[in-house]
Amino acid sequence: MKEDLLHNLEAILTRIKNACEKTGRNPSEVKLLLATKTVDPERIKIALQAGQTLIAENKVQEVKEKYEALKDTPHTSHFIGHLQTNKIKEILRYGISCVESVDRLDLAEKLQQRLEFEDKTIEVFIQVNTSDEESKFGVHPSEAIALVKKVAALPRLKIKGLMTIGLFSAETEEVRKCFQLLRKIQQDIIALNLPNVEMNELSMGMSGDLETAIEEGATIVRVGTAIFGQRIYPDSYYWNEGKQA
Repeated sequence: MKEDLLHNLEAILTRIKNACEKTGRNPSEVKLLLATKTVDPERIKIALQAGQTLIAENKVQEVKEKYEALKDTPHTSHFIGHLQTNKIKEILRYGISCVESVDRLDLAEKLQQRLEFEDKTIEVFIQVNTSDEESKFGVHPSEAIALVKKVAALPRLKIKGLMTIGLFSAETEEVRKCFQLLRKIQQDIIALNLPNVEMNELSMGMSGDLETAIEEGATIVRVGTAIFGQRIYPDSYYWNEGKQA
């Protein structure tokens, strides 16, 4: 199992390196985020001990369940799933340093309130629904800049960039449009020079489309299946929390 995991990890790092070289980018510009949904702590540790440092969960329950087992192994934890406001306390309690899925003002305001109470700050990305699918969370592209401006007024939230899930499709050029749209929004925001807003990060691309994402400017690619193997549930189970029957 360990050998397979390390082999898979090396294959992904090679894909990232090759995609960067193809587009004239420095591989150091692109971070690998390990999407660790349903992955047990021992397997996560194998990847961390192999030099990886960035992991992310989709479910608050999994953040809680794995926290004790992972806390002594150096790493940084992001949250990439749909965050319900009643779970904010737990996110802050269990070592999440960045919420990549801020997609509505209500969530941002509740985060701000709790962070004020705890005298903390947190990094956030604004999640944009670039594929225009009802099953996906994220602010509508036309409303993204307005949301960034409102979140920027909340001093405990440090905006670092944008995140999108992109279209689940084998049609590369259709997926590419999602990533191009996120990049355009990023550039439009940069041009505004807003206080309390950094736009250095674009979190986009997963196991099947990371090359396309890197070609379009991704600085973080989120990979789980190609490293840890297939899961029992389809990806839609993890991204549609709150929108399931």
